[in-house]
Formats: sequence, C-alpha cells, structure tokens
Amino acid sequence: MLVLLKISVRQLTSRSKLILILLMALLPIGMAALVSVTLNEDSTSNGEFISTLLDGLLIAGILPIVTMVLATASFGNELEDRTLSYIVMKPISRWLIVLPKLMASIIVGGLVLIASGVVATLLGASSFGAVLLVLDDNFQAAIAVGLALFAGVITYAAIFTWAGLVSTRAIAFALVYVFLWEGLISSFLGGVRYLSVRGYTLSILHGLDSKSFEPLGERVIEFPAGLVGAAVTTTVFFLLTVRRLRRMDIP
Repeated sequence: MLVLLKISVRQLTSRSKLILILLMALLPIGMAALVSVTLNEDSTSNGEFISTLLDGLLIAGILPIVTMVLATASFGNELEDRTLSYIVMKPISRWLIVLPKLMASIIVGGLVLIASGVVATLLGASSFGAVLLVLDDNFQAAIAVGLALFAGVITYAAIFTWAGLVSTRAIAFALVYVFLWEGLISSFLGGVRYLSVRGYTLSILHGLDSKSFEPLGERVIEFPAGLVGAAVTTTVFFLLTVRRLRRMDIP
C-alpha cells in the first residue's frame, strides 16, 4: 500500500497539476492582501471577509476545484495506460488499492489548501500591522479554517475519486455538481446544506470557532450534523469506489 501511495502522489504532483493548484491556492492569499489595502476597519469587515473570501472564493470555489482536479485523476494514469489490471490482479483487497489513491489526493490537496486558507486568514486578521477582522484569537481562527478545509478535502476527494472511476467524463460531472449543487442550489435552499459538502465545511468552521466566524451562524447547519454528514459521505463514497473497482471490467 505504501508503494502505491508513493506512486499515486508522484502522479498527482506532475508539473502541470502543481502549477494549476498552486496558482489557485495563491488567489485567496492575494485577495487577503488586497483587502488589507482596500478595506477600512469597521464593523462589517469581518462579515465581508468571511462571506466573500473564505466562503465564496475558497470553500465554494477553490476547495472543490483543486480536489476535483486531483481526485478524478487518481486512477486516470492506470486507466489510460491500462496498467490497472496488473494492480487488481495482485492478491490484495480492493480497499487497499482505493485507500492510497484517496490518501494521495488528500495529502497533495490538503497541504496546499490548508496552507492557503491559514495564510489568508492570518493576513485578513492582521496584515501589515493593520487589524482588519475582529477576531479574539487569530491563530485559533486559522486552525479552525485549516481543519474545516481538511474535512472538506477528505469528503470531496471521496466523491471525486469514485466519479473518476465511474466515468471518463468525471470532470464534467464534477463541475456541474460543484457549481450547480454546491454553489447555486445550496445557497438558496437551506435544507440542501444537509446534503452539501460546502455546508459541512462551513458548519465545521463555525463549530470550531463560533466567535471568530459569528457571521456564519445564521446560515450553517448544526456542528454535529456537519461532522456526521462529512463522515457518512466520505464512508459511503469510499465503499462505492471499492464496489466499483470490484465489479468493473478492466481491460
């Protein structure tokens, strides 16, 4: 399993993928630096920063897109060069094949996105000596952002790894899912947030630091529901991926 994990990480860290995800991860940091110049310290800065940068840009946009790029490609190389058959012929359980593929996406995407979110939060909280956000503890807020993003990466990675194994058009499916379901529908229908990875991520973020992220309080689901939803979704799609690998015809 360790060998397969190393190979998978190497496959996901090709130059083109790294450049793409690093550029996307730099966007929130650049925006945080920008608001340090354009926003004055007032009572609305905290809510604007959280809604626009953390939720709108990072959690609703960059998080699912970066994870999608990585996770849908988890089995991509093996399917393209038809080497997956050699892997499944080995006397190992299918879940021991799926797990390192999933972990590779989580490791690569998680490290980049957590670093992006933490740095952006710290910049937004206190940049160039000017306090922008009313946060009781900047580091506590940054840790909450990092943990919430990590939970989101795990959940999205499980969904998109399954999608990449089910269809050769997984990226198209993932884009529709992200922008229609997670972006549009979950923003207008409150009940959908109980079936939304974005909803789980925001719930975990608010639950870990409700004071710093108080503006999210009126539009997030309950903290236990967010934790359970993320755990159940990850488990279900992991099992679906294992099932798919067992039943698919591999040339």
